[in-house]
Amino acid sequence: MRALDSNRFVISAEVDHSVDDYRASVPAIRSAESIDFRTPVTIFIGENGSGKSTLIEAIAIAAGFNPEGGSKNFLFETVRREVELDPLVRLVRAHRRPSDGYFLRAESFFNVATEIDRLGVTRGYGGQSLHEQSHGESFMALLLNRFLGDGLYVLDEPEAALSPMRQLSMLARIHDLVRAGSQFIIATHSPILMAYPDATLLQMDDTIHEVPYEETEHYTVMRDFFNHRAAMLRELMG
Repeated sequence: MRALDSNRFVISAEVDHSVDDYRASVPAIRSAESIDFRTPVTIFIGENGSGKSTLIEAIAIAAGFNPEGGSKNFLFETVRREVELDPLVRLVRAHRRPSDGYFLRAESFFNVATEIDRLGVTRGYGGQSLHEQSHGESFMALLLNRFLGDGLYVLDEPEAALSPMRQLSMLARIHDLVRAGSQFIIATHSPILMAYPDATLLQMDDTIHEVPYEETEHYTVMRDFFNHRAAMLRELMG
């Protein structure tokens, strides 16, 4: 694998605290000054409402991607924004520039697939319309065919359509792309994706702070459930 520094296109994200909208009220974002991306794979984790998607969208927009997803060439707008929000973060970039990049946002992936069909560029995604595949198959088609390597990839809950086995396949694909010089910034609830070796796991709660894999709530809850399933179910169901 290449030296870690050579994989980074984005070194850090500096939060602009002059922004005055709903994003400023998110505790983790409000407390952050600068978020460092020390390794090729950085993963944001946290409860629903912790601000993961808000932050990952801000990073993607600052990197030049469409807010709804896609490559930098995707300029469509399905959901009109009544108010243009000020940039939330400023990216500190490395000297090397990516030759590829993509913003995968699970909640608006349908819109991206529609735009791919409209543009007639399905060939770059495996040759078949993503709408003609299952949700999980379309995600994997994107990862296997469109992600080319030497790129910056920003992913928001990419596990949403994937079975556990497909999530393992995604781990392997991420590793292939990291070995090809890529950088990933991911928001996820998946303990499988969080297990990527040497990934930096950033917990979002009242602050943004690094946490070891075995101390994440996602890992401990699943471990305890598998080890004490009957007792936990009795407790949950009264």
